[in-house]
Amino acid sequence: MRYLFLPILFFMICFTSCKEAKTTPPVEVATPEVAITTTTYYLIRHAEKDRSDPENRNPSLKEEGIARAQQWSEVFKDVTFDMVYSTNYARTQETATPTAKRKGLEIKSYDPRTPFDATFEKETLGKTVLVVGHSNTTPMFTNAILKEEQFAQIDDTNNGNLYIVTVTGDERSAQLLHVD
Repeated sequence: MRYLFLPILFFMICFTSCKEAKTTPPVEVATPEVAITTTTYYLIRHAEKDRSDPENRNPSLKEEGIARAQQWSEVFKDVTFDMVYSTNYARTQETATPTAKRKGLEIKSYDPRTPFDATFEKETLGKTVLVVGHSNTTPMFTNAILKEEQFAQIDDTNNGNLYIVTVTGDERSAQLLHVD
């Protein structure tokens, strides 16, 4: 019997150590994807207005302004706009119209006294947007998007400034170009 003990012990050790170990698959921890959204705003002042009647508070564009509005449409031909905004004045609507028509978009009105409020920001999130304003409201609107005073009012004869503001997450940047 003493001689049987060692082979039995050897047999038990071999078979228990050769037993296949159970492995637990690794636990996958779901990490939420943080979507970083980019919104791009193109802001311009209306084109040259008719100044022949100083009493007219809502003048249309003069011929030079109509040509500039068409030129803006050409400048923006390769930009895929999702929305076009304008104040509710003849000169801004007329400036926005050629680009809006070219892109097949309707012109949405905004109140120049409350530019870039929470509603506007939410509606335009992740979009590429054209905003047409005035010599005082366009820089003010740009500064509101940037959340800092970076641009001053522009001269009343300056109709060629193009502000491009990009918002990606919490990062905000701006470019100022002049188109003659």
